[in-house]
Parts: sequence; C-alpha cells; structure tokens
Amino acid sequence: MKIINTINKIQDIYSNGAFDRGKWSNYIEEVNPKLKELCISDLNEAVSTGRVTFEKDFLPILNNVFANEKIRKEAISSFKKVTKCLADKITARFGKSIAVNVVLYLGLCNGAGWVVSIDGKPYCLLGIEKIMELSWHDEHSMLGLVYHELGHVYHDQYGVLEKAFDNNKQQFLWQLLVEGVAMYFEQTLVGDYNYFHQDKNGWKAWCDKNLIQIKTDFYNDLTDMSFENQRYFGDWVFYNEHSDVGYYLGAKFVQFLCLKYSFDDVLSLDIAIVEREYKTFMLA
Repeated sequence: MKIINTINKIQDIYSNGAFDRGKWSNYIEEVNPKLKELCISDLNEAVSTGRVTFEKDFLPILNNVFANEKIRKEAISSFKKVTKCLADKITARFGKSIAVNVVLYLGLCNGAGWVVSIDGKPYCLLGIEKIMELSWHDEHSMLGLVYHELGHVYHDQYGVLEKAFDNNKQQFLWQLLVEGVAMYFEQTLVGDYNYFHQDKNGWKAWCDKNLIQIKTDFYNDLTDMSFENQRYFGDWVFYNEHSDVGYYLGAKFVQFLCLKYSFDDVLSLDIAIVEREYKTFMLA
C-alpha cells in the first residue's frame, strides 16, 4: 500500500484564489496523465444529466478548497492519521493485504472517494474538494471514507467487483451489493456493525425506522431505475429527503448475507444468487 498526498501542490492550481482549469490540467497530469481523462469524463457525465452545471455546482466547491485553509489543513491531518499503519490493521482484521495507491488530490468534484484501475494498478482516489464540501474533514469521517473505498479495493482483489449487465435491474442490484461490501469492510475495521460514517442529524435512526419500506421501494424501483432517476446512491440524490440511503441498505443486506456465507464468499456471488437472497432479505 502506497500513500500519496498531492495537496501541497494545489496552490499552483489557483489564480488569485480562483480555480484555473488549465493549471489543474497540468497538476493532475503530474499525478497520472490518465487520471485527467477519468476526472473530466466523470464530470461531463454528471453535467449531461442536467442536474448540475460546472459553474454553479462544482466551481464554488473547488474555490472553497483554496479559501478555507483551516479546514483544508484539518483534512490533510486527518488523512495522515487515518492512513498511518493502515496496511497492518487491514491484515490483522482480514488476514490479507491489499495492493493499492491511496491518493489525496483535487479532482474536479468527481467524488469524495473513487476506486479505479490505471494501467492495471489500483488507485483509491480521495477528492479533497468533496471531502470539504461534505464536512468529512475530521478524523472520524475521514476514517469512514478511506475504509469504505479500500473495501472496494479488497472486493476487487479477492472477488468480483465490476460486472456488466444488459438490464438496469441487475446493474443496480449489483451496485447495492458492491456498496454493501464496502460498508461491511468499513464496519469490520471499525469494529462496530452499527457504525455508519454517514450518520448525522438522525440519519441512521431514520433509516432503522424505515428499513422495511426502504427494502421494498428499492426492489420495486429496480425495473425502471437509471443513472438519471436513481435515488439511493450519492449525496446529490434523495430518497424521502434522505441521501445515501443505498449505502445503509447495502450494509444491512451484506450483514444478512454474512449470516449464511463467509464474507469472502459474498465477494464472488453470482447475480442470480444475489437477487434470490435479496428477495429473502425483504422478508427478514
């Protein structure tokens, strides 16, 4: 595991405190030239939905990184604390190590956390602009974020993370499993299966109270669910006025699966089994 902090270079991205996309381009290419293409592609996909624009929704977040030095420094400090001896902790909990480059960077608001493969090498990318926007700069929140993303890496290296399906029903059911695995990995490292780093302002209590309805609504939505209308994954979408509900549901689903399967077996389940088990989960 390699830990990379690029934030000491972001001063060069701004002109008089304003984000400069051209300077960002030079900065991101130094991290990895192919990362620039991934960030821009992801940005364009978000803008294409019509829900957001770069100028209105992303640019203020990017400018905030430069303007809010205190929070930026706290985020960097939290990152250093959370990643210290992290490889040893993972091995102690799971009996296996993971190979990954963990990178704290500024990346055009593509997300607070993102796991990608570049030239066959796994990267866990942490975007400081979204971390600051979501107020995940404290050590507790940073811990949850980093652990969650490394859960995706573990899934990829010891199971099957990415699958392509010819229908949205299976695609989003698989996404629920994937996010649930990462949440379970995160909770295992913390040592608490009631832990959710998203839990603020009564979020978990509301989810607990409405779990039966959430299970049913998610399954009923699957047939017509798309990237444009899904309401479960991401801080920018809302299920009954609550964001990130899919992560809660995914964690509960994987906890249910682990009553029957080992965690490592869950990582490689066939989609037909996942769907069958979800139907059983709805009745649990």
